[in-house]
Amino acid sequence: MSERADARLIPQPTPDTLPFWRAAKEGRLILPRCEACGPFFYPRSFCPKCGSSKLDWMEASGRATLHSYVINITPLAPGYGAPYVIAVVSLEEGPRMMANILDVETTPEALVLDMPLEVRFEQRGDLAIPQFVPAKAKP
Repeated sequence: MSERADARLIPQPTPDTLPFWRAAKEGRLILPRCEACGPFFYPRSFCPKCGSSKLDWMEASGRATLHSYVINITPLAPGYGAPYVIAVVSLEEGPRMMANILDVETTPEALVLDMPLEVRFEQRGDLAIPQFVPAKAKP
């Protein structure tokens, strides 16, 4: 029995993450940035390095590389048909984030570490979830 994509869990925005989700809905990836330390992920009200609350938001390029991954072969999460890729991607701006890798064969041969990726937003309810796909080759 195949699962429907709309059956997937939907994150619940908080005051700290609301700007992130609003930008994602517009097809933009933004990152919180500490005035002293630079960008980080996940959004929160203080810098994870220095504890400062002097934060703003920056537009991210949407480019990343594959840092690590696991191919999940057991459909434990609602709406996900196995196999699917759960990955940690290294954003061009420095921070790492978890996401799914889409539009690639779910084999170790196809999922090469450091492969170039680009963000693609997946509509889920009223939110758009940043996921990653292999980057298109530059002409």
